[in-house]
Amino acid sequence: MQKLIEQTFKELHISEVESGSYSGTWGIQNKANTLKTYSPINSVELAQVGVSTIQDYENILKASQDCFKLWSKYPSPKRGEIIRQIAHEIRRLKEPLGNLISLEVGKIKSEGLGEIQEVIDIADFAVGLSRQLYGKTMHSERPNHRMYEQWHPLGSIGVISAFNFPAAVWAWNAMIAAVCGNTVIWKPSELTPLVAIALTKIASQVASSHGFPALFTLLTGDGPEIGIKLAADTRLPLISATGSCHMGRSVGQSVAARFGRSLLELGGNNALIVLEDADLELATRAVAFGAVGTAGQRCTTTRRLLLHKNIRDKFLTKLINSYSQIKIGNPLESGILMGPLISMKSVDSYKNAINTAKTQGGKILFGGNVLEHKLSSLYVEPCIILANSKMEIVKEETFAPILYVLEINSLDDAINIQNSVPQGLSSSLFTTSIKSAELFLSSRGSDCGIANINIGTSGAEIGGAFGGEKETGGGIEAGSDSWKAYMRRQTNTINWSDELPLAQGIEFN
Repeated sequence: MQKLIEQTFKELHISEVESGSYSGTWGIQNKANTLKTYSPINSVELAQVGVSTIQDYENILKASQDCFKLWSKYPSPKRGEIIRQIAHEIRRLKEPLGNLISLEVGKIKSEGLGEIQEVIDIADFAVGLSRQLYGKTMHSERPNHRMYEQWHPLGSIGVISAFNFPAAVWAWNAMIAAVCGNTVIWKPSELTPLVAIALTKIASQVASSHGFPALFTLLTGDGPEIGIKLAADTRLPLISATGSCHMGRSVGQSVAARFGRSLLELGGNNALIVLEDADLELATRAVAFGAVGTAGQRCTTTRRLLLHKNIRDKFLTKLINSYSQIKIGNPLESGILMGPLISMKSVDSYKNAINTAKTQGGKILFGGNVLEHKLSSLYVEPCIILANSKMEIVKEETFAPILYVLEINSLDDAINIQNSVPQGLSSSLFTTSIKSAELFLSSRGSDCGIANINIGTSGAEIGGAFGGEKETGGGIEAGSDSWKAYMRRQTNTINWSDELPLAQGIEFN
């Protein structure tokens, strides 16, 4: 593994001591104020990253705003060409970037590579959008008047990302925001600063070659302080934040208090419903990946499994057999399907949730133990718990591979249970009935931002809007009109007559 670390660092030009501040130039690493980043795979220290100071913050904000004045004047298709070149460089470095995600997050190798592919895909999507930032022309009720709308960039925007998708979430925002004419200030998770540094180096090298060194800037903090400061800063018209509902509530209130905009991607408590007419083999595979992928550390992780009473026992037998074949260990090794949790805090949350579930009447059907693994103490078993909808813990999101199983009598019963939680991100129904499928996708069905038929809750394609309702925050990213979140609409009316008629027939002579 040490050899892989050295090779990855070499290819991505990362050193064991890095500055966490980029304002168009990299800041001086402050040895007295560093953040140590560790690999959850074996708890080895990867690097030391300098924490951004107040002066770094001000330098970065000024550089970003100065760059915006130039970048916003640059034609959108030419902005798209720079994003295309960034995507090309990321393609070239896909392998080491994927390895870095595995090293810093603990994802299995295919998931690390998949996340970098998502970065490439959203960049390609943004390139196409650079020629499609359309406004509309409307007919004026006044003679010899032309009325239309156009869209303008907002300015410098802040992006606060979580550890579990340290590359993709930034790219969802940054690539589209940039083609819209904005500059981007990124505050990554303190658990994954190296992925942020690597991507900032790649993107800024391309942008600098075109005269825009501060198009993408970077702030690193050891805790929530910088995120709090960004949320309260009136110079930032939009804050996009991904994380827990608790974090999002704080950011949203702070941004709203200054009449700014927020784009919030928060928690999910996602349910997968299996009806008695479902393809059980297909559903079993979907549940296994949805509940176990990324060690349960996705916002779209399948956390509740709603099984029709007539197939409950048969399905659980299949699922438990599937779980028993999941290999847990070093995510860089071939055949491993689940790596470690990100930190001891996550392990404690896993244990506390399972203990709470048992005290509330839950029955463990599989797993539930912390493993005595030779690499680190961050490896746990995926856990299946037979539960009921009255258990309060079922309504909470625990970022760990815990799956609550609930019995249902009908699709209506399932929809009521699914929609009874505070979160509303992703949902899924397995059925071969077109009536059941259409009901689930109707206004009387799932209340989530994502509703799937015969695929799992986890995994999103670029181009489809990603986001959720209720305490998930209401933010929408990566969809067909997601660019509008990063721009302001302006209505324009031009009078090319010699008269001054008023709207609604008002006379004011």
